[in-house]
Amino acid sequence: MTVDLTTPVLTATSIRRRHEWPFYLSAGVLALAVIAAVFAPLISPYSPSETDFSAIWQPAGGAHWLGTDQLGRDLLSRIIYGARPSLLGAIALLAIATVLGVAIGITAAWHRGWVDTALSRVTDVMFAFPGLLFVVLVIAVFDRGQLTSVLGMALAYAPAIAKFTRSIALEEITRPYVDAYRLQGVGGLVLCVRYLLPNLLPTLVGYLVVLFGEGLMSLASLNFLGFGSQPPSSEWGLMVEEGRTGVIQGIVGPALVPGLTIALVVVATNVLGVRLSDKLAVRR
Repeated sequence: MTVDLTTPVLTATSIRRRHEWPFYLSAGVLALAVIAAVFAPLISPYSPSETDFSAIWQPAGGAHWLGTDQLGRDLLSRIIYGARPSLLGAIALLAIATVLGVAIGITAAWHRGWVDTALSRVTDVMFAFPGLLFVVLVIAVFDRGQLTSVLGMALAYAPAIAKFTRSIALEEITRPYVDAYRLQGVGGLVLCVRYLLPNLLPTLVGYLVVLFGEGLMSLASLNFLGFGSQPPSSEWGLMVEEGRTGVIQGIVGPALVPGLTIALVVVATNVLGVRLSDKLAVRR
């Protein structure tokens, strides 16, 4: 029996790496978005607000790789600069919602009884209320703007995080180490913050990464409707709204480019979040 040494042998490691290419590709997309947000002034070919009325609605070409918009502004430059408000808005939204949701979820799981019942009823009511409609009501009271939309959307996302945190915290509290620390006289607040919360993080991280993509899409929707960022901001959702006038004339680039950018980043975060959650769950 002879063995053909020229035939490649597929090992478990090589097969696993082949199946993980979407994870690495998604990580690369997000890395590019972060680089654009951080180094926009250095890598952008033009200023995002630089107008050129002689170059209105230009298609992609040598001078403008992605074309120009209705004011002759370079779309590539606006996409690069728009990464900063788009990503920072989603990060701020998720940070506020996470602090509120995790605090509510752990408190409800730890105290049980009437505290759990009361907090669960409040989160159920907020969770049943349409998030976008809730944010619109908040904006109607406190006026439109990026800060208002971020705060309103954070309040809309907090109940979902609270319910998820409560469910995993209830299971974690039954573990032996919790009773061991209680017998040692460790207070409830210290135990939850120092020991319980770190053990919940592996499960929470993947879920929050997926929510980041949803938050980015939600903020883009609010900006598209005119409730969030205002001109001359280059936020991606606002760019889609400003590019609608070109679609009527058959010029789809100014609306298509930021729309595809949003979709690409959202899909990348979803893939990354699911795979990261699986990896952390296995290591745990």
